[in-house]
Amino acid sequence: MKLELRFFASLREALGTSQESIEVPISVLTIADLRSHLAQRGELWSHTLAEGKAIRCALNHHIVDPSTALQEGAEVAFFPPVTGG
Repeated sequence: MKLELRFFASLREALGTSQESIEVPISVLTIADLRSHLAQRGELWSHTLAEGKAIRCALNHHIVDPSTALQEGAEVAFFPPVTGG
């Protein structure tokens, strides 16, 4: 499955990239699977996307939870939670 990835704010800074196109294995079915798959890229990715870290995700510009199914050609965005005040 082909996906377009976007990384924002501190995630973009930590990973050194704002976007990429990726093809994932057929075993990657959900947002949570994708995050785990990306975390296997090495220590930098593992640390930045570690389980338990507060990271929000959007699928095609809609905020989703980790159990959301991926779709062929979708845009998946990862970003830190936003606070205001």
